[in-house]
Amino acid sequence: MSESVFMGLCRKLGTSQLVAMRRETEDIYHKVVFPSSEYSVLSILSSGSMKEGFRQEGSDFDYMLWFNEYKVIWNLPQSQIYRRESLILANCTNSPPGFALLQPLTPFLAYEFISSSCIRKNSRLYISSSKYKQNMSLRERQYMGGHCFLHGPCTSGMHQGEPFDNAHCFSSDFWPPAASSWIDRCNTWPRPHVVQEIVKKGCHLVAIGHKLGKHEDEEWRISFSFAEQRLVFEFNHSQFLVYGLLKMLSKEIFHKLSGDEGKLLCSYHMKTAVFWVIQQNTISFWCPQNLLECFWVCFKLILKWVYEGVCPNFFIPKNNMFLHNIYGEAQKNLFNNLYELHQKGIAFLLHSPSIRSYITDALYNFRLPICTDERILISEVEFDVELFNEINKNYGEGSEKLLEVIPSVRTVEQLIGSPLTNYQVIMLQREIANKLQTTAFILHKMYMNSTINKLVYVSDKMSCYMVKLAAKFGFISDTLYIAMHYYNTLRYTEALSVIKKIKLKLAQPYIMRHKTVYEDIYTAAVGGEAWSTKMRQAVAMQIKLGKNCYINELIPEIQFSKLNGEQVLNVGDLIMLHMLEILCYIHLDRTRAQTVLNDLQFFVNYNERGVAAERIKDISWQILGICQQATGNHRAALFSYQQSLRQEPFHKIQQATLMRIQSLYSDL
Repeated sequence: MSESVFMGLCRKLGTSQLVAMRRETEDIYHKVVFPSSEYSVLSILSSGSMKEGFRQEGSDFDYMLWFNEYKVIWNLPQSQIYRRESLILANCTNSPPGFALLQPLTPFLAYEFISSSCIRKNSRLYISSSKYKQNMSLRERQYMGGHCFLHGPCTSGMHQGEPFDNAHCFSSDFWPPAASSWIDRCNTWPRPHVVQEIVKKGCHLVAIGHKLGKHEDEEWRISFSFAEQRLVFEFNHSQFLVYGLLKMLSKEIFHKLSGDEGKLLCSYHMKTAVFWVIQQNTISFWCPQNLLECFWVCFKLILKWVYEGVCPNFFIPKNNMFLHNIYGEAQKNLFNNLYELHQKGIAFLLHSPSIRSYITDALYNFRLPICTDERILISEVEFDVELFNEINKNYGEGSEKLLEVIPSVRTVEQLIGSPLTNYQVIMLQREIANKLQTTAFILHKMYMNSTINKLVYVSDKMSCYMVKLAAKFGFISDTLYIAMHYYNTLRYTEALSVIKKIKLKLAQPYIMRHKTVYEDIYTAAVGGEAWSTKMRQAVAMQIKLGKNCYINELIPEIQFSKLNGEQVLNVGDLIMLHMLEILCYIHLDRTRAQTVLNDLQFFVNYNERGVAAERIKDISWQILGICQQATGNHRAALFSYQQSLRQEPFHKIQQATLMRIQSLYSDL
């Protein structure tokens, strides 16, 4: 039965190859989009279940952000290694284990929002965690258009349909004294070099106090996010799947127990349990054959913790993570519910809709052959779909200023000369295309209105070269950026020539479009080829339009979408192709424009092969309306705009749609 559950979890949570791919592509994206150097003002650490390698509903990214100028020390002698940094002394004396008060040692001249977060207590100055997170949340809301909210120590919200949590914190280059016992415990796990790496990275202090402490509004929690992420990366795949199974059961079973007590258990408690079980060497061998035994040991440890009302933090065991919420009647009810599940034995897993079928298959057909060879659990096409969508998901929105692009380009240059995995190479290839396109758009914008003809000529030549070079690195659909460049520089004939070539390629039946693909035809066309070849020849992704947009006709949509917290428009490749073709023909041949408009209307209405994916139909209908309005068919345009309003508001462009409807009414 363990092998059957292992197979099912590999399909639900991913094989070890899929998990590695997700982590490694995300790693390259983070390095390129958030480049760090000795001159960086801000540092960002990404964590959360998405970073760990999960892709289930509810998985998210957590970001920790801190200013490099400020460093937390734990005693005064540690200040000797710093010269220009502003220092903060962490004082744990009067705080519960795992928490500290932060006392600035140098004047905070650089940032007013830090100075305004300080309070005076007993004649000493401290940085208030509650004031600091409120100040930083206000800045986040101004940037995101107000579409985020405070949640614990984080500013939370949605970005391009994905949840995020931003925790503004301070960093310490030193391992906290309260966690020194953890180093001594690491005899068998993790490996010594991992322990050294973790300790060398220090820790962070996030803006939230202990709910039962005397200084809740002033205290800061010691965070080991990097250490925890590194330890999860140390899991073998059976350990990772047990952790994933506990997370699944937390949502599917524990949270649905009678009363609300089950919701008191969170995924962090599950991860902590796996850490302790591995380190205490309770199980000698984690493998597919004893996966359920491994799970059962972790579940019993959680049950024991609930019974005792003590969940010891993995790094600071004296920090009881149940102290403020799992006690008294809630603790008693939660234990009774979990003990009832325990009495059912492993059969209680049948309550999980995600893995029920894999258990029943093994029970009802004990001769059923079970494959635990991950290499054949997922086909080449299935893996390609995951890989290319992961790369596309991690596509950066670009920058508006050339100086902001340069650090990312330098990072790309450094990465090219470093040892990379195959997954990282293909992700870097995509990022190179992104930076080339971004730079091309910035150059065009900088010099398009210049009165010096030579500057205009040189910048146009460089921009054109960059979008052509980007097409050699990116997806087949990236060729459309060349057509966009020609259209925006009024070279309609050249744009149509590019569109004609790309239209033939995008019409091929083997094209993978988002997650839609004909497996047999795709395999026959590019099966066994390198991923870079597949990407250039057989994969079309949505066109992302953000700050740097060649299509002036879509500027209102981009502006309103950004005002509502979204940074890019995601447009289907064939929708964009037909829009460009229509706009070009309006200037050259209006009869042909009408013919192409009919084709666009067909694609939007019938969504053949995922051309106008349901989630982005708001912009697809919007583009159809824009094209209809441009060709003079105002009544049809009005209908399309109304249809756009009826779709899922993925891009939040309703204000732009209403504005266009208003302009139509004035013309009708």
